[in-house]
Amino acid sequence: MKCFAVIGLGNFGFHAARALFEDGNEVIAIDTDKSRVQAVDPHSTEAILLDATDKESLKSLGLETMDGVIVSTGAKISTSILICLYLQEIGVKKILAKALDEDHGKILRRVGATEIIHPERDMAVRVSRNLSRPNVLDFIPLADEFDLIQVGPPNKFIGKSLKDLHLRAKYNVHIIAIKEKNPENFLLVPPADFVIKSSDTLIMLGKSADIRSIKALQ
Repeated sequence: MKCFAVIGLGNFGFHAARALFEDGNEVIAIDTDKSRVQAVDPHSTEAILLDATDKESLKSLGLETMDGVIVSTGAKISTSILICLYLQEIGVKKILAKALDEDHGKILRRVGATEIIHPERDMAVRVSRNLSRPNVLDFIPLADEFDLIQVGPPNKFIGKSLKDLHLRAKYNVHIIAIKEKNPENFLLVPPADFVIKSSDTLIMLGKSADIRSIKALQ
């Protein structure tokens, strides 16, 4: 189980917190708006009414131990910049920040954000590429209880072949593709003798509960 925090519970932040929580993670949801905090409470581990631009209040939450913190504040650019700066100073290793435009994103990176999110742009690119460059992964029909995810290999998988791991028998999941980093290569339906490396990304299909059991090994 991983631990995340979401700061700013507008439309994007609310759904990010809810999705992380439903995926079996611990989620702390933070906002200055009481109604937003109340709305997310059933979909988070803890919902907190707090001003994240108050550095001392932010430090008291122990966010430096989190696997990641999402900053999704509103249209006031200075708020997200200040929060990212404080998170970086506190020692948070993974800070994902929503940017309003390219310049905002550049500033967020300079003050500590490790990943910039442009929701509308990123979704537009994804939809357009799916239309112009469709591939088999985009068109696998999934029932609600199934997930198709990209995941780094758990330590116990590294150095072992797919045949040795018996993933279908032990975990009821299927590795349908592997992205290799060195050299860059995309391997669709990898052979049974493929040996997993720490730099590989596994594209895995299975029931949501079984996928969570794999992610718990990380």
